[in-house]
Amino acid sequence: MSAAIRSPLLPSARVAVLIPAFNEQDTVAAVVEVARQFTDEVIVASDGSSDGTAQVARQAGAAVVELPENGGKGAALRAALDATQAEFVVMLDADLTGLSAAHLQTLLDPVQASTLDMSIGVFEGGGFVTDWGNKLTPHLSGQRACRRDWLLGVPGLGEERWPEPAITQHLKVTGARWAYVDLPNVAQVVKEKKRGFWRGATARTRMYVSLLTYGVRRRKS
Repeated sequence: MSAAIRSPLLPSARVAVLIPAFNEQDTVAAVVEVARQFTDEVIVASDGSSDGTAQVARQAGAAVVELPENGGKGAALRAALDATQAEFVVMLDADLTGLSAAHLQTLLDPVQASTLDMSIGVFEGGGFVTDWGNKLTPHLSGQRACRRDWLLGVPGLGEERWPEPAITQHLKVTGARWAYVDLPNVAQVVKEKKRGFWRGATARTRMYVSLLTYGVRRRKS
């Protein structure tokens, strides 16, 4: 396996896969293993996890950044971003199922070819619950590809518990070219299954409150 993906258009380009993770010891290894089929540069940022997320990710072959406290997905994503100098980055959630290296290539291809500044993955056929949620709010998808330097320019990226609205806003402000791409048969393990119904439902509610109030919070800041 080569140390990084080499594009025919950009022969020296490096690609890194970034995986923010909070207490995902049951699923992160499978995501890392798929990412390692795509590139050797796979970085997991364990966001103050209290389980074996960091150890499992290392055993699967990822480089791991361990945050001492749970700062949110934005902080973890920024930590992973700071841990690489790759020209292109592919972002993945740590609780995906049905993922393949071909899905990562689907995300990366239009960005490497300079057709898009960012591609955003949308689940297709992976399961009713995750398909429905992803299609209802596709702009909140965590599966994306872009240039590292563009992502570094997102204001407040590391300060947002859920960074997707900040990224989406930056796409609009900068006039970036972006599009949704289908990720067939990919799904996520829902929070209610991972944490139990009530804890999972509470976590989901808090997530959506944070996501949907982004604009109001930014106007007040």
